[in-house]
Amino acid sequence: QVQLVESGGGLVQAGESLRLSCRASESTLSFGAIGWYRQAPGKQRELVAIIRSGGTINYADSVKGRFAISNDNAKNTVYLQMNSLKPEDTAVYYCNAVTYKLERRDYWGQGTQVTVSS
Repeated sequence: QVQLVESGGGLVQAGESLRLSCRASESTLSFGAIGWYRQAPGKQRELVAIIRSGGTINYADSVKGRFAISNDNAKNTVYLQMNSLKPEDTAVYYCNAVTYKLERRDYWGQGTQVTVSS
């Protein structure tokens, strides 16, 4: 059973930065994909950034140029560097990992709150 533990959320002002961390219980190289989603109140969970096996990285249009996802294999940790934060980035951010063994399985962290004040 894969476990994901997020950290790094908090309250910041618009224009400031935060870095989220997601530590996995096993090597991130074992995942078909690992990334970050977010869910704001009253809205559906949406993809923020993802690293796929092979190294492809995708970002939501709303965060391109401001957020950067990275993977430290030695620490089994994925990071989300968030710069130039906006109030609309306020949400609970979840780490997600996908495995493709016999079938696709999704694993989720507990979530970390990011609040951006104007």
